[in-house]
Amino acid sequence: MGTSFPRIHVITDDIDVVRGVAGLPDVAVQIRVKSNDASAYALTCAALAVCRPAGTMVLVNDRVGVALAAGADGVHLGADDLPVSAARRVLGPDAIIGGTCRSAETARAAIEAGASYLGVGPAFHTSTKDGLPPPLGPAAVAAVADAVPGTPVLAIGGITAERVPLLAVHGVAAVSAFAADPKGAVAEFLAVLP
Repeated sequence: MGTSFPRIHVITDDIDVVRGVAGLPDVAVQIRVKSNDASAYALTCAALAVCRPAGTMVLVNDRVGVALAAGADGVHLGADDLPVSAARRVLGPDAIIGGTCRSAETARAAIEAGASYLGVGPAFHTSTKDGLPPPLGPAAVAAVADAVPGTPVLAIGGITAERVPLLAVHGVAAVSAFAADPKGAVAEFLAVLP
């Protein structure tokens, strides 16, 4: 997977944001719907209708069943979701599966269990999601990435274009950064990613 894996992951529950980034270079869309499976499934199907013709990867946050039912490219799993190994059994060998990690140990374990890439964070303070642990900071994020060479690592949590140069990772994932001007935000991130 390596360098061809999208470096910008746009996490959203808004089809307009999906439309704004579909087809842009180096972008994947991650559907995150907090309410229920039916809403998540409907939005994932709508996102796939926009993204598939544009060649943009679509992942589903947390919901393995929704990803499977909708035919998404894969899933991103948080610490309280199904284990990576269980999702791999359900989704098969070709699905993209992301795991959330905060340490070198959990990163190596996720890769051994079948994760395709890792999300590490929160890198910085964020108010997008409640109940998060304290921010890791750039050095701790880099230490996790160093523990799994060759694996795409995405920093998440408080990600802004100004903070990207502080991070030694493959790419970034964000929610609020893309809400107002999805296309403009992608351009800003592309300009500062290595």
